[in-house]
Amino acid sequence: MLELRPNCEICDCDLPPESSNARICSFECTFCAACADGELKGRCPNCGGKLEVRPVRPAQALVKYPASTKRVLRKRG
Repeated sequence: MLELRPNCEICDCDLPPESSNARICSFECTFCAACADGELKGRCPNCGGKLEVRPVRPAQALVKYPASTKRVLRKRG
């Protein structure tokens, strides 16, 4: 089950579960489209995997399987 993390790990913008702006790798590292397509050039900076559009969980499924509320930020350096 995908966590559906609530934010971009780079710029911390909100990415609600219904967002088509979210991009993830196979480890669920999460980024917004602007960061994924811009500075990251489609590759996850954590694992090197390809970033893909995150699937949208249907609203009725969110009741039973809610999105994560834990914000993750990548350390810059």
